[in-house]
Amino acid sequence: MSAGGAIAICIPVRDEAERLPRLFDALERLIVPAETTLFVSLLLDGCHDASAALAAIYRVRSRHGVSVAAVDRAPSNAGRARDRAMRCGIEAAGDDAILLTTDADSVPARDWLCAMVAGLAHADLVTGNVVRPGHGATPGQDRIEDYYGRLFALRRQADPVPWEAARTHHHASGANMGLRAATYVALGGFLPIERGEDARLVDDAARAGLRVRRDAASVVRTSDRRVGRAHGGLATVLREIDQRGLDGVSVAHPADQLWQYRMQGLARASFAVGAFEPLSARLGYSPDHVLGVARDCPNAEAFAMRIVPVPPGGMRQVPFVTAEATLDALTAAVGEAA
Repeated sequence: MSAGGAIAICIPVRDEAERLPRLFDALERLIVPAETTLFVSLLLDGCHDASAALAAIYRVRSRHGVSVAAVDRAPSNAGRARDRAMRCGIEAAGDDAILLTTDADSVPARDWLCAMVAGLAHADLVTGNVVRPGHGATPGQDRIEDYYGRLFALRRQADPVPWEAARTHHHASGANMGLRAATYVALGGFLPIERGEDARLVDDAARAGLRVRRDAASVVRTSDRRVGRAHGGLATVLREIDQRGLDGVSVAHPADQLWQYRMQGLARASFAVGAFEPLSARLGYSPDHVLGVARDCPNAEAFAMRIVPVPPGGMRQVPFVTAEATLDALTAAVGEAA
């Protein structure tokens, strides 16, 4: 797969000396598309361990162009650190580069670059699959991930889009994400929030009318550690499931989410033909309101993401085990109707 131009892999680092050697080895094993220059942009986020020394050694020995920037220690803020890494990547690779982001405790597959370049040929932003090495050893988390994977597959059954991958997943993670530098700048970058900056960027992209592709061909293996760097992040979730199991886990009712997916599909179809009466009746909005939103949207994707609200009864929360059983029934019903 030939990309041409430049790719920058942008990585925030906060006291990751134990895991950086594994990451650096993986970066050296990456298959680089023909006629492509690869840069690695490391942002040392107030590191107090040996991360800086390891980064300096890697910059000398790497076959890629490695840049290392450092900021003073401050309270952990995943969004701010990731944005700084991305900005450093643009500075190193240029305004026309492809920006990829991952985490310092993660290991990209050898074909990661090729898969991301291929995905970006169809979409504006690609989120790849994130695989924990402990899959099978943590059945509670495995069930949750399987649930959300099946829920996203149901979404694409109800609301198919031409840019979606043949094999999908549910993640919207900064451990495996890519887009072009110009797109990143236009979106305003990762917001300076403690966590969830990755999902927020994906939501902002969809609401702007950009094509978001969840591509399972792009794989990054990440840590399943229980003490993480971001408060409330994956490590916290895993630790809570270890302690309490699934009994205390509640999720949005899948029937309510399916209602959203179907309405988004109707919104796309309405936008395509410029006929909004059926949609306005289903949503309970006046035709003038729906038409006004449509006029402010650049395309059907932006319209679908902006016009569809929560279901009329609100987004109900149900126990996870109830949601699992309901999703099974909904998936079977949609499959029979297809």
